[in-house]
Amino acid sequence: MISISLCMIVKNEEEVLARCLDTIKDIVDEINIVDTGSTDKTVEIAKQYTDRVFFFPWTGDFAAARNKSFEFATKEYILYLDADDVILEADRVKLQNLKETLDPSVDSVSMYYDAGTDEFGNVTLRYRRNRLVKRSRNYKWKGEAHVYLEVYGNIINSDISITHKKIRHSVGRNLNIYQQKLERGDVFGPRDYFYYGNELRENGHYEKAIESYQKNISMQEGWVDDKIHACLFMGDCYRFLGDSANELSAVLKSFEFGKPRVEALCRIGYHFHRKRDWKTAAYWYEIATQYPEDPEQWSFSYPAYRTWYPHLQLCVCYYNLNDFEKAYYHNEEARKYRPEDERILHNKRLLEPKI
Repeated sequence: MISISLCMIVKNEEEVLARCLDTIKDIVDEINIVDTGSTDKTVEIAKQYTDRVFFFPWTGDFAAARNKSFEFATKEYILYLDADDVILEADRVKLQNLKETLDPSVDSVSMYYDAGTDEFGNVTLRYRRNRLVKRSRNYKWKGEAHVYLEVYGNIINSDISITHKKIRHSVGRNLNIYQQKLERGDVFGPRDYFYYGNELRENGHYEKAIESYQKNISMQEGWVDDKIHACLFMGDCYRFLGDSANELSAVLKSFEFGKPRVEALCRIGYHFHRKRDWKTAAYWYEIATQYPEDPEQWSFSYPAYRTWYPHLQLCVCYYNLNDFEKAYYHNEEARKYRPEDERILHNKRLLEPKI
């Protein structure tokens, strides 16, 4: 059986730290917590779980803080979590089994990061991260805001999920980090432009976000999945700006970088949906419902686009096409994922007398 060091960086996490540690404390062999300047009871709570609490002054550089936390690990493998992460019971069982059976020749184990869930427990945003890494490989974190662990070697993909349960969002924090990089004259790479675009978009700066996405797309370097999502997010920006033609062009441009993503298909469907071209919209939504999940995908995945969302939209399309049986069928498919969604229940009441 391998041994595991948990490494965390924290700051003012008194509301969530115990919730996190309670889901992992009996699986790992060591807990290392690096506090970067808490002014609440975070350190006091941390010390209830471990005597390995360390301090590192916050410099605005997430990679530096995460790398420091890794320096305190003493076990064979390092697992990292954020304070607002939890491991659900089914995943705790899988993680314990992984610990007992992992081949020590493995350098890294990737796990799903379920970064968002809806009120019905459905995952809304999922992607993979190298989550359990061999300490002797001395992997390093890179970047300042949206950091990544530079990993190579023998990597395996697991079906374990780490679930993110954020209480509040740090509005503008990462955007400020990127703006400071620009002010310093730092050279941006394709990854920087992609994530800077995301921060701009999420903070309502749509024109600037489009510029940043275009810079990402125009560079030959960079991860192709980032370019695909840059196209999709650029399309969203155009939609928010009321530019329907450029919205569709941006989404279709994502096809240049690989097979169509289900997120693109639903966006195209919604483009025609808003034009009340119900047949064309239904065509794209139907394709989306037939797309299976790719368990090997590392980049952003939004499961709603292959589950309840296209079915709910198909209900609307077929209702407007007077095909009430198909409308009812797709509404029932959507209800499997969101059984108490009032929109779906309203559709059910509306359609039942018609079939």
